[in-house]
Amino acid sequence: MTSVVVAIPEPRASALVAELELEGVAASVAPAGASLPLPAGCRAVLVPALREVLTPDFVANCDRAGVRILPLGGRDSRVLGRYGLAAALSSTASGWEVVAALETDAPPIEAASGPAAAPHRVTVVWGPQGSPGRSTIAVQLAVELARRGRRTALIDADTVAPATALLLGLGDESPGIAAACRRAEMGALDDAELTRLAISLPTSGGTVDVLTGISRPGRWAELSSTRVRSTLAVSRAWAEECVVDVSGALDADDEATFDVTGPRRHAATVAALDEADVVVAVAAADPLGISRFVRDHAELRRLAPRARIHVVVNKVRPGPLGIDARGQIRSTLDRFAGITDVSFLPFDQRATDAALLHARPIADVAPRSTLVSAIRRLAAELVPEPGAATGDSSRGSSRGARRLLRGRAAPGA
Repeated sequence: MTSVVVAIPEPRASALVAELELEGVAASVAPAGASLPLPAGCRAVLVPALREVLTPDFVANCDRAGVRILPLGGRDSRVLGRYGLAAALSSTASGWEVVAALETDAPPIEAASGPAAAPHRVTVVWGPQGSPGRSTIAVQLAVELARRGRRTALIDADTVAPATALLLGLGDESPGIAAACRRAEMGALDDAELTRLAISLPTSGGTVDVLTGISRPGRWAELSSTRVRSTLAVSRAWAEECVVDVSGALDADDEATFDVTGPRRHAATVAALDEADVVVAVAAADPLGISRFVRDHAELRRLAPRARIHVVVNKVRPGPLGIDARGQIRSTLDRFAGITDVSFLPFDQRATDAALLHARPIADVAPRSTLVSAIRRLAAELVPEPGAATGDSSRGSSRGARRLLRGRAAPGA
């Protein structure tokens, strides 16, 4: 007999316990204001689908105890997707509906012993004004996430200088994110509709579904905050990895100078940052780029309080910063912004020029580029559970790797 703890507000909690008892399920009401610690013998816990309840500590404790989490009510699909939970039951769900969910959604015993699948994620690539390389990194990051066996979508939500279509040689007339936002506002956006609106782009790492940006910056009003949030909520369930390219402007306090109820110029960027699970914050490796990044970093943390911010310094070279460029950048970010964890991307002009010439991702035209290798390591940090290598993987294709393999295969080696 399954033991269920009902941790929802009264009087619905007691009524639901009585309904579960009629269905032959042992149930009890959790103490008021707390769902932890769970009683002995608990197999499942019914909690509201709210961020205040589904905290990392609560989910981790349930995982360690082998207790299933059944969310009830609420519309926060972001927090459910973050922890890989099933869709929430209705707030008025009856006892038999809870029992049906326990029976139909129970994972097989064999799957419990295997590695858990990584949850679906929304990764926003942001950087301050001044072309630090946001779009280039977003494109290559999407390719590397697809190479790791994850279904990946690349979304261009930049309302100032959209560049994904130009970088990949895709037509500006394609529907893209503007059409997806309109469908989301009408409640007609689903997986099939996203597949229809997106452009399937074959790459060396696998297929990437691309939602191109607006054709002109003057169309920024089509990407309102509500539309973008709804689109990202559906996209999160559609693709395992959503890489979103946004503009560098963070003018979130438009109410100081504009109408509070009117559309806001950079609402798409603010909405994407608030929905993000991971923010790849890109800074250019020069004095101007680092200065701009430090000034906007505090505002970035305010707009993305729940996201994990991964700082990336792009175009690293000794020219504008002297001999020890990385050391100077580390000390500056630590002193003025308190940033100690930094990733560096080298400046590979030849590879980026080849990608622009052929309108392809860098990995397709320069697979041995040092920039590709660095972004591949970045993708490995974002997705710790590596998938199977694809047929187009360049692993073992370098000259040094082939020499090592030949040496191992030699007689007497």
